Amino acid sequence: MPEQQPILLIYDKDCPVCRAYSQMVRIRQSVGELQLINAREDSNVMRELSAQGLDIDQGMVLKMADNCYYGSDAMYMLSLLSSRSGVFNRLNYHLFKSRRVAKWLYPLLRACRNLLLKLLRKRKINNLGVSDNDRF
Repeated sequence: MPEQQPILLIYDKDCPVCRAYSQMVRIRQSVGELQLINAREDSNVMRELSAQGLDIDQGMVLKMADNCYYGSDAMYMLSLLSSRSGVFNRLNYHLFKSRRVAKWLYPLLRACRNLLLKLLRKRKINNLGVSDNDRF
């Protein structure tokens, strides 16, 4: 039986909301193992996402084998893969199981995250290296 590749969730560990979400979300055991990757640390996967032009300041990434799901698509896929155990995972499933609802909710959640990070005086990750793009 071939070994399953881990499923990677690339997120901003300096964001309290992103960190809490990432630590609470659970996927079904039959799907595989979810590994959390801090987007603020240099890694092969961050170099790969940057080369693809994915701005991690604008959305988390779920990487499954060769497929990358970005922003609302990542939340949608996580809801489908979720274990549904516990209140948080059931809520996550019901909120994001619709791609249309995820696309509507995600920008609102991202705006709240950006405001929180601005209030906390955190710097952007700026993985794409855009000049004068280090503040929220």
